[in-house]
Amino acid sequence: MSPEFTGNAQAMALVGFCAVVTVTLLLCVMTGPDRDDLDEFYTGYGSLSSLRNGLAIAGDYISAATVLGTGGVIALFGYDGIVLALSTALSLMLLMFLLAEPLRNAGRFTMGDALTRRMPQGRAIRVTACAVTLAALLPMMLVQLAGTGQLMAFLLGFSGESLQTGCIVGVGALMIGYAAIGGMKGTALIQIMKIVMLLGSGIVVAALILHRFDWNPGALFDAAADNSGVGSAFLASGLQFSGGVSPGLDMITSHLTVVLGGACLPHVTMRMYTASSARQIRRSMSWAVSSVALFVLVITVVGFGATALIGREAIAQADPQGNTTYLLGSQAAFGAEVTTAETFLFTTVTTAIFLTVLASVAGMILACANSLAHDVFAARVQEMSPRREMTLARLSALAVGVPTILLATLVQHHSLQPLVTLSLCLGASAIAPALVYSLFWRRYTRAGLLSTLIGGALAVLLLMPGTNLVSGSPVSAFPDADFNWFPFTTTSLLSVPIGFACGWLGTLASGRAESERQRHQYEAVEGLILAGAARRKR
Repeated sequence: MSPEFTGNAQAMALVGFCAVVTVTLLLCVMTGPDRDDLDEFYTGYGSLSSLRNGLAIAGDYISAATVLGTGGVIALFGYDGIVLALSTALSLMLLMFLLAEPLRNAGRFTMGDALTRRMPQGRAIRVTACAVTLAALLPMMLVQLAGTGQLMAFLLGFSGESLQTGCIVGVGALMIGYAAIGGMKGTALIQIMKIVMLLGSGIVVAALILHRFDWNPGALFDAAADNSGVGSAFLASGLQFSGGVSPGLDMITSHLTVVLGGACLPHVTMRMYTASSARQIRRSMSWAVSSVALFVLVITVVGFGATALIGREAIAQADPQGNTTYLLGSQAAFGAEVTTAETFLFTTVTTAIFLTVLASVAGMILACANSLAHDVFAARVQEMSPRREMTLARLSALAVGVPTILLATLVQHHSLQPLVTLSLCLGASAIAPALVYSLFWRRYTRAGLLSTLIGGALAVLLLMPGTNLVSGSPVSAFPDADFNWFPFTTTSLLSVPIGFACGWLGTLASGRAESERQRHQYEAVEGLILAGAARRKR
């Protein structure tokens, strides 16, 4: 069993949280844009080095849902959790090799810029891209904020619903402040601070767990299987999806969703625009992938260590989704006698997770605010002044953040897994096809692009309520209801092909003349998009 931590540890955690809030707010104030310059607010002038930009990308990519949710899947389902963690790393590698450099070359501030590079008269595209950005990131923000109250209650030992709601409101207000004050550079520094703390403390915890098993990963895996209650099935494929109609197909489509959707979410792709050159984005992505790969190793050891030392049943009792696994595994790594140094290390772990929540939501709010201000409001005016657009971006952060906080207080007592899956499905079914077609298909038309974004998003929104994550199971969002008609955990089996098919059919419906016109427009910027042959206008 995990050791019990005293009120002293809770007091240290509270001090750590306050210190993080103070330091991060100071960083945002000191590094935020001090003049009316859009490039400084949206991209930070591309002033970060490859290492720092790579760490910022990794920080945006590893959200609190990844830290807590993936660790829980590893602890509860063993092998299936490892595959999920590897899919997370593979998604960023796919972005690195396929989309990162063309995105950097085509885009300027937002995803709307990248999609309209070849279609200059594309206000409808910008508005649709903004709507899809909000639809994809709002569920993920709700997950982060709604989990904040539960996380603080677990760490600080309170259980009152009003206190949990107060934590959500307080953390949400901080997120809005980070995005509005710090801009891209300020949030980047918070992401760097987060990933360094998360990896640093995680490596130490993973080392302590391996030390408990004489540095033998095989012994760790065997102990986890023995203490899982399911024996060898814990180390075999299919445990997570064993209750479905087609477990193997369900597992494949779930991991396909992560691979295609994870790295295409707008808060991750917006980091591509901060690189000053194509060479720098390649080096930045190398650092980002390396950091995420290291985190995958850490979360695997901590997840298996939690099951081996605490037991699968105890983890499920603490949280049916296993979201407290990372904290429970960190506690269990210390053994029966907890020293002052180990208490300090646990405080560092909890502070890193708290900072992960802060940084993740701040990055998502910034992506939504940038899209609203630049793609919707600024696109309506022929010549909008930088001062006015920056003011709109900051007000947009408030306009996005306040409803998110209110919604998070309403969903905090429901299962949040459907929201995570919804975001990933939208990324895989609408955003990924739109980016691939826009960056690489010469004859892709405006109608095809709108069809991709709208068709892929609608397919997800129509199919998602019928999945077993929403109803029909004890761990669904509505466990007492059963309107489950789609027999898979995610919608990607149908929605991803629909997204690609809508783009193809929309392009065909545009006619041959329009396709030829788009081909000529694409060829005019092809050298820029694929090879960065000309510098972007700043």
